[in-house]
Amino acid sequence: MAKHPSPREVQRCPWAKSEPNIGYHDTEWGVPVHDDRLLFEFLILEGAQAGLSWETILKKRDNYREAFDGFDAAVIAKYGQRKRESLLANAGIVRNRLKIDSSILNAKAFLDVQQEIGTFDKYIWSFGGGRPQQNGLKSIRDLRARSPESDAMSKDLKRRGFKFVGTTICYAFMQAVGMVNDHLIDCFRHAQLSSRS
Repeated sequence: MAKHPSPREVQRCPWAKSEPNIGYHDTEWGVPVHDDRLLFEFLILEGAQAGLSWETILKKRDNYREAFDGFDAAVIAKYGQRKRESLLANAGIVRNRLKIDSSILNAKAFLDVQQEIGTFDKYIWSFGGGRPQQNGLKSIRDLRARSPESDAMSKDLKRRGFKFVGTTICYAFMQAVGMVNDHLIDCFRHAQLSSRS
């Protein structure tokens, strides 16, 4: 794993003070994602995070990848009762029946989107106009929990049968996959990601 600058070496967003948050902040958060498998992974993880801290999910991420067959939607969509029960018994993930069941439903809906539109990437990025939105946030207090785009995304995902896709979850997803750059302007990653768009 690449070495990250220490907290004293660079200015980061205030929430990235220790691992695994630092590594995630420095290498993934806000980086535009266009790979369908990774987009699906973030969609499932953001839903699993509801009511919990993102740090909790990051610590369980490798367990999730193993338990959910590398987030292969085609495999997850076929999970039956035996697999559901094994997931509920897996201490390495969030053992919540509704969240586990939603992952299976979301896999089916995800495949439907791919069949209809070609890629989930094309579909989901349409809610951001196809380009990352550069937000010039000066303070953590300026961070918002939703936007008109996340409202529209949530509404359409629900219409298509997705679960655990409220507007707050959708906005966090948009932050994670780089549809919005919500790094504070004094964070070293803000300028790096702004230059990519």
